[in-house]
Amino acid sequence: MKWAFETLQRYRNRFCMFNDDVQGTAGVALAGLLGAVRAQGRPLQDFTNQKIVVVGAGSAGIGVLSMAKQAMLRMPGIHRTGEGHNQFWVLDKDGLITKARKDLDSAVARFARGFGPDEVPDLYEGASLVEVVKKVKPHVLLGLSGVGGIFNEEVLKAMKESDSPRPAVFAMSNPTTKAECTPDDVFKHVGDKAIFASGSPFSNVSLGNGKSGYANQANNMYLFPGIGLGALLSGARHVSDGMLQAAAECLASYITDDEIRKGILFPSVSSIRHITARVGAAVVRAAVAEDLAEGCCDVGPRELGSMSESEAVDYVARKMWYPIYSPLVSDK
Repeated sequence: MKWAFETLQRYRNRFCMFNDDVQGTAGVALAGLLGAVRAQGRPLQDFTNQKIVVVGAGSAGIGVLSMAKQAMLRMPGIHRTGEGHNQFWVLDKDGLITKARKDLDSAVARFARGFGPDEVPDLYEGASLVEVVKKVKPHVLLGLSGVGGIFNEEVLKAMKESDSPRPAVFAMSNPTTKAECTPDDVFKHVGDKAIFASGSPFSNVSLGNGKSGYANQANNMYLFPGIGLGALLSGARHVSDGMLQAAAECLASYITDDEIRKGILFPSVSSIRHITARVGAAVVRAAVAEDLAEGCCDVGPRELGSMSESEAVDYVARKMWYPIYSPLVSDK
């Protein structure tokens, strides 16, 4: 984790680059987190009040936390600065991470729990996952631990007491054997109202009465092609947090309200080219808005800035590559 973050921070403002393991995973997870807010019937601004327990303090986990923190601070109408507003409880193999932990990596330290009046009583350094879930009653339980089955029956039953009307469980680790839990586990122990997402593919779960519990796959493929293409076509000097957040919000908005109510967080993979065009256009427009765009080929920043949203989508779609080749051997 240390080198992933150090390399990213060292070069991200010097070159047009991004780290998909850190930022791509974070963007897809953020889109799912925003979808979970919508599933509660709450406005997106309520994301700043979501309590999120994160299991896993590696590059992917801290990448998600960093992007979620940035998204909270950038929400319209929010006037919070600094690191004082901490809606996250982070655990690693040694339990809950607090400021009492020694030799914390700087990337993790900013999310360590403190000892102020806003802290949940009786939660201590190294507290177990089930203790944290029972006392915090989080809206979201997010796993990026790489430990298969760590969200066991006791943990999931504790999530049933969440302060959210639709508790969300994200088992993001790959491959399937390392997933923190399965959708069957979640809908059995948390209940029919639960929201589930995973990094690995799972089948939907029959809930009876013709209803399904949706096994949303939060795959980086929803974002990284659009981020890369949008950065290229905008001629962005670097890939900013705002560009990445625009990509995540674009993906989150792709799902209709009816789909969200059913528990669907991510679109069908069959729509990937249309999704990529939308995401790429969102990245282009964010680069222009932040004055980072220098244009590409014969399309300069002024032309990019004059494009409407639909024109930007069409522009990105036209620039996509299709793997179609002329035959090299005659049929005759």
